[in-house]
Amino acid sequence: MKEITFKPIGIIHSPFKEPVGIPIQPAGAKGIKGNIEIFEEFKEGLKDLDGFSHIVLLFNFHLSEGYKLEVMPFMEDKIRGVFATRAPRRPNQIGMSIVRLEKVEDNILHISNVDIIDGTPLLDIKPFVSKFDCFDINENEKVGWLKKRVKRVDEHRSDERFS
Repeated sequence: MKEITFKPIGIIHSPFKEPVGIPIQPAGAKGIKGNIEIFEEFKEGLKDLDGFSHIVLLFNFHLSEGYKLEVMPFMEDKIRGVFATRAPRRPNQIGMSIVRLEKVEDNILHISNVDIIDGTPLLDIKPFVSKFDCFDINENEKVGWLKKRVKRVDEHRSDERFS
């Protein structure tokens, strides 16, 4: 199979300058502000985005080097398969966060609930629509090994385990 390459469409800016101490999910980053600088050549693609309250950001874990197929994720003391986690050291180093879109000003997106390190390359943006993205999940949702931990996500911050 041929190799796939991505071209960043912008840069994510946040108050987090180091990979340690960052909220581990947007749910734990309530109220933390940031912005995204969309490169000029992609600015037209922002048309109509301001009608959405939340957006899905796909980004590159640019500080992550290498990967392991079994990791000890945040909030856990057992080894888990990397695809059953949201660990940053992954075969394709792709991250995803759903953030609140506060406003769009020219090529700058003002966002909140940011759990991403400053300077992260943005690969894509998609509008978050709960009817599309959550449909009937609540009644059938299973959260695997995170069952007892998911309620404590706002208490956790990243540590050096993936640095």
